Amino acid sequence: MNFVNRKEILSKLVNNEISIEEADRTLSSTQIEEVSDIANYDIFRERRTGIPEIIYAENKSSEMVVEIAKKVLIKKQIILISRTNAEHIEAIKSLEGDFEIEYGYNNHFCRIRRNGFSIEKDGGKIGIITAGTSDIPVAKEAKAIAEMMGCEVYLINDVGVAGIHRLFQPLKELLEKEVDVLIVAAGMEGALPTVVAGLVDIPVIGLPISTGYGYGGKGQTALMSMLQTCSLGLAVVNIDAGISAGAIAAKIANRRCKQKD
Repeated sequence: MNFVNRKEILSKLVNNEISIEEADRTLSSTQIEEVSDIANYDIFRERRTGIPEIIYAENKSSEMVVEIAKKVLIKKQIILISRTNAEHIEAIKSLEGDFEIEYGYNNHFCRIRRNGFSIEKDGGKIGIITAGTSDIPVAKEAKAIAEMMGCEVYLINDVGVAGIHRLFQPLKELLEKEVDVLIVAAGMEGALPTVVAGLVDIPVIGLPISTGYGYGGKGQTALMSMLQTCSLGLAVVNIDAGISAGAIAAKIANRRCKQKD
């Protein structure tokens, strides 16, 4: 399996082993990879942005998901497949043995890595808090991507405002661990992120979850409530956007870690 190494190409260029034209052609031709006639992926996106490769499985056939995964894993050490269903998971199981597969909460997602590959920790620390157990699948998705980006992630579940006394000790423990940023997931009225943001001096990312009844349900009230927060220091991602929350939290945590060094 051939991995494109930019430093190696540039080193060859400096040592006059290849021409400028050859270097440009090699780099340019490997920036985009075509998966049959259904997808193109950006090989250098992770190098530019720090965010690993993610395959969004919803509305894709199980055959398509597996084909894309196999193609991407020729060049990548680890990928995340999000929004998987039972058919996706059954098809993905065909990759077991050739790759290590970690199935997420309720098979909501999975991580596939090359055998023997381990994620290096960058030092960033993230706390994730869920208001209720219905928030866990999306919160786990946030945890999965943040871990892939080298962060240590601590998850605290079921401490919502319906029993606010449950929040204080776990929150205290997270702050004692010196987490760099918090993700707070909540559905229904979405009040927990506002409460947390009013108690801490670190960034808080509100993650609205698509739970709730009738009018304003499916995460709409939670999203609007978080956007209308009266607590400063709270940023908000879209409904059920666990990967978005995890990625931006990891960027914040890793940047802060570099500044400490």
